[in-house]
Formats: sequence, structure tokens, C-alpha cells
Amino acid sequence: MKLSAHYSKATLIITFSVLFIAGIIYYCTVTYIVNNQLDRNLKEEVEEITDFVNLNQRLPGKLDFEDDQLTLTKTNEKSNEIAFYDAPYYKKKHNKKPGHNKTESGRAVKALISLKGDNYLLTVTESKDASEHLTQLIIGITLVLTVLLLLILVITNRYIFSGLWKPFYTILQQLKAFNIADSASLDLGKTNIDEFQELNEAVTTMSTRVKSDYQNLKTFTENASHEMLTPIAVITSKLDTLIQDERLKAEQFIQITDIYAATNKLSRLNQSLLLLVKIDNDLIHDNATFNLKDIILEKIHQFQELNQNKQIEIIEQLDDKEITASKYLIEILINNLFNNAIKHNITRGKIYIDLTPNQLVFQNTGETGELKSDEIFERFKKGKNSDGTGLGLTIAKNICSQYGFKLTYSFESLLHTFKIVFKD
Repeated sequence: MKLSAHYSKATLIITFSVLFIAGIIYYCTVTYIVNNQLDRNLKEEVEEITDFVNLNQRLPGKLDFEDDQLTLTKTNEKSNEIAFYDAPYYKKKHNKKPGHNKTESGRAVKALISLKGDNYLLTVTESKDASEHLTQLIIGITLVLTVLLLLILVITNRYIFSGLWKPFYTILQQLKAFNIADSASLDLGKTNIDEFQELNEAVTTMSTRVKSDYQNLKTFTENASHEMLTPIAVITSKLDTLIQDERLKAEQFIQITDIYAATNKLSRLNQSLLLLVKIDNDLIHDNATFNLKDIILEKIHQFQELNQNKQIEIIEQLDDKEITASKYLIEILINNLFNNAIKHNITRGKIYIDLTPNQLVFQNTGETGELKSDEIFERFKKGKNSDGTGLGLTIAKNICSQYGFKLTYSFESLLHTFKIVFKD
């Protein structure tokens, strides 16, 4: 859910809750005011009737005073407190049979009147019909205003606030399209909203700093890699000369051979790290369309000698598969999978290669059991007896990620299985 939707939802819930509580308080307040006004009217009626009795020394007749209903009942009670309460009000209907009266909501008062030593319970009931109509009208108007307010809030949040958030979405789109290798700077424009303007400036500063750091790191990596190539080449050349010297003793020959192997490994490590930097930063742009089957057949021929040394049998089932990618990187990908399948295989083992339009599967026998699938593609993770750099499968994984392929490892039917699923 978008931020604007969250904001609108929270605003509507809070507004509705506040209006609902306010409506209850408002209703109670109006009801209290109406009842208080009726109580004052009833109290005046009681005072008028009391004055009438005191003045005339007799009870008034049974009649309605301004539509108020009055009853007098002789009682033995002596409490002189006035009590107000809600009671039904029976309104007479004209041209109707006796007993067919309309019942309405009313407000009543009870008071004690004394006459010639006797006490009488006076009850006066007044209709609340007019007051209730007024209350209902006020409540109805309030509900209509509440609904209109909520609709205005919805429209405001949807259209006005969406315009206010436009600079944020502009920044978001720019960040999504941000390429660290692109020399062009971010163009976020200007906005009259202070917070978004500060965000623009912070993002622009950050992107400039990141690009500068990236260029410095890239330059350092390339320079360091190239500078390392020369001394490595010199060391290799000198070692080649020393190995050919017939005056070398057996112990010296073994030591020089170890140095030669370590130097070759350092050279491979240097090249692998440089390749990873180029892949991670998408610096290789020689895409072309070619048949993956041809690459695999070519690699089978190239690795034929290694296969013969370990007497490994290759069983392939290859369909045609056209892909668009860097042929250089795809060759490295297939080369690394072949290397991995041969190095970690057993003598007289097998390699199964299955290529379909949807996936490429490499399977090989091996001395070890199932490997940890969550670690096998990490940098410098390698087997106990491996003499490689530990970057081959990492490079393969990164190449697949660059082109949207999915590379996974599993252990199926005692076979180490590497599966590449092509994107749709």
C-alpha cells in the first residue's frame, strides 16, 4: 500500500472516530439542553398551579394547560421534592373514537401540593415531539456535514495530496534508474516543499559521492590489476628459465615448481577479481545473439584431454537455444561449470549435460556428498582438496544474475546438479 493510501486511511479513521465521539457528545448535549428547557417549563407550570391552589383554596379542574396534561391524586406522602422524568404523552386525536389516542414521548414532573391539611400528588406531562423533531433535524444535518467532510477528505487526499507527493515519486524514479557507472548526474529539479527540496539535495550529494568513490575504486582496481600483471609475468618468466636449468637439484626443482604454481594461482586470482568487478558494474557490453549449443560443443572438444586423463564420460543431450548476451561471458560461464564438473569428479566418472529451450543442466559424479547450497556460490568457498581460487561458481552466479538467469545447486540421484533456468 502506498504512503498516500496509508495517510488517507489513517486520516479517515481518525476523522470518523473523532466525529463519531463528537456526535455522541453533541447528541447528549442537545438532549440535555432540550430536557433542561422542558424542566424549566414544567417547573413554571407547577408554580402556577401551586399559586392557583393557594389563592383559590381549591384544586384546578381536569383540563389541559397549553396541551400539558395534569393529574392530581390524593396521597399520604410528605416529601416536597420536585422530580423530573421521561413519561409517555397521550395525544388526543380529533374525529377518533375514545381510547384511540396517539402516544408520544413526553417529559413529566411530580410535585406535592397541600390544601386544607391534605396532600395531593401533582403530575404534569408535556409533549417532547417538537423538541425531538428539532433534535433529529440537528442530528441529520450533522450527519450530512460529516459525510460531506469525509468525501472532501477523500477527494483532497486523492488529488491534491497526490500532487504534493509528485516530487517524491520523481526522486524514486530517478533512484530506480540510477546507474553508478553512468557519468550523467541526477536531475531532480526543484520543488517549493522544503522537506522534498532537502531530500533532493541529500540524494544529489549522495549520488555524486557514490559515483566519485566508484570511479576511484574502479581506477584503483584496474591500475592495481594491471600493475600486478607485469611483476607476475616477470616472476613466471624467471621461473620458466630456472626450471629449464639442468644444474638444479631435485629439492630446488620442487621448490621452484611450488613457487611457479603459486604464481599461476595468483595470476588467475587477479584475473578473476578483475572480471568480477567488471561483471558487478556491468562494464562488458558486447552482446550478440548466438546458439548456446555451439558454445557447449566447443567446450566439450576443448576439455577432451582433461576428460581422458580422468577417463570421464560426457553424456550430452543438446537442443538449439538462441540467447542474446556477451559471448565472452557465456564462454566463461560454461567454462567454469565444465571446470567444476571435472575437478570435483571421480576417475571414470560421468558428466551429464542437458540443454533445452528452458534450461541448461550440468550433472556430475563426485567423491563428496551433498554440498551446502547456501554457501557454494559465495566468494572463496571451495572444497578441501581444491586448488582453485574459489571464485569460479561466484563468477558463474553473477553472470547468470546479469542476464536474468537463475543458477541453482542440488544433489539429485547421487549427482551434483547445477541448473540454469533461462528467463521467459
